[in-house]
Amino acid sequence: MSPRQAQSKQMDTAAETKLNTIIKRQRVMVPLTLRELAAKAGVSASHLGRIERGERFPSASILRKIAKPLGFDEDELFMLAGYLSAGTPIGAEGQEGLDPYVAKMLAREPVETQRAVIGILSLLKSLAQNSGKKEQP
Repeated sequence: MSPRQAQSKQMDTAAETKLNTIIKRQRVMVPLTLRELAAKAGVSASHLGRIERGERFPSASILRKIAKPLGFDEDELFMLAGYLSAGTPIGAEGQEGLDPYVAKMLAREPVETQRAVIGILSLLKSLAQNSGKKEQP
C-alpha cells in the first residue's frame, strides 16, 4: 500500500469514526434509545448499533431514515458522511440549510473541518429545539 493510499484510508476511517460518534451522541441527546430510534426510522436496532460502534458505515438510505428522528436535516448528515461536499447546494428544494455566507466560508475549509462544524451546528440546533420544547407549558 502506498503512503497516499494509507493516508486516504486513515482519513476514511476518521470520517467513519466521527460520523458514528455524532449519530450516537445525537441519539442520546434527543433522547432516544437505540430501539426507539430503530422503530421511528424503520431500521433494525442491531444495524444501528453496528453503525454507532463504527462496524458499518450508513448508506444514504439509512441516513435519510434516521435524519428526522435525530433532529438533523438530510443534507447535514449527507455532508457529515461525505456524500455531499460544501460545494453542493445546501438547502435546495426549500429545505432549511446553512446561511449562504456560512456555507461560502465553510466551503473554503478542509472537508474534516466542514464535517466538524456541521456536526457542532447540528448539535446546537438540536439543543435549541429541545430547550424551546421544555419552556412551553
